[in-house]
Amino acid sequence: MIPLPTLYYFLCYAWNRLPEPAVLEASEATPFHRPLGLLAQVLLHGTRRLLRAGLPRTFTAQEAELAQLRGRIELAPTLGRRLLERGRAVCVFDELSADSPLLRLLVHTLGVLAGAADLPAALRRELRHLRQRFPAALTSIPLALPTAATFWELRRQRPDAQAAFLLHVCELVWQTALPEPTAGGRSRFVDFRRDEVLMARLFEQFTRNFFRREQRRYRVYAETIAWQAQASQPDDLELLPTMLTDTTLDAPDRKIILDTKYYAAALRPRYDRQRLIAPHLYQLYAYLQNQRPGPEQSLEGVLLYPAATQAVDLRYTLGGHPVRVVTLNLHQPWTGIAADLLGLIA
Repeated sequence: MIPLPTLYYFLCYAWNRLPEPAVLEASEATPFHRPLGLLAQVLLHGTRRLLRAGLPRTFTAQEAELAQLRGRIELAPTLGRRLLERGRAVCVFDELSADSPLLRLLVHTLGVLAGAADLPAALRRELRHLRQRFPAALTSIPLALPTAATFWELRRQRPDAQAAFLLHVCELVWQTALPEPTAGGRSRFVDFRRDEVLMARLFEQFTRNFFRREQRRYRVYAETIAWQAQASQPDDLELLPTMLTDTTLDAPDRKIILDTKYYAAALRPRYDRQRLIAPHLYQLYAYLQNQRPGPEQSLEGVLLYPAATQAVDLRYTLGGHPVRVVTLNLHQPWTGIAADLLGLIA
């Protein structure tokens, strides 16, 4: 599994946020054996920064029974309660407040972590004290468990970079929380590094965002490739599967299709011999064969795996295009990981 110091870089790049030395120093001073401690430390640091800068204030809809008209009158409840006879009305109006769904989620997450038995007592105490610095209106509201729809709605509101990063951390905390029926409402937390689907998505985002931030030669994006195909009926073409690259690196003279695969090994035993994983190679080959690079562009492909069981670095020419199958050692210091990634496109 990925070491925790490397995991911090991994998450920061995946969520489009540069690593911060203060978090690394805090993690080194209090080493953790599980990702939950790292997530709690990251949340502590980010929330402190948020509080120092001042909680963002937004307009939120309020409903109240008022003697003076404000905002929009709600006729149904006003007439139903016969409020007009007493010179009152139910009004809905916008009010500037530090209360927001994102801040409520943040406070809720801090509270859950403050009660997590998996964390050291000193860290739980810090989380509890930090939560108490929020307005009472946020800490006193009982909240339901957040769902996937909760996070989708919060992302749809397009929070700024700092708030978006905290949202990602909260989401990962709740994704790994399991209710503990015998612990008085507490939760226990699983090690998300064992979730291959989640880690595959993070590995893809980490790699793409690393190249976006750390080099200037290539334009970096996920590309939809059109099939070079014809059909007897035009509508039949719509039945072809979508070809979407993990990462395309595009320069005037060179184009690289880089596909990440979060697998325990780049090779699998077959008939007593080690072989490359066929569907991965077929997929990359299809991407290359359906590409139409510019007249001055060379086209090549890379299959990138984390090095778990053995290091691999294989080079082929397939369909006239250079193809490299290579592993990335995530157990080395971060400087080595960064150098190896940049070496792939040197």
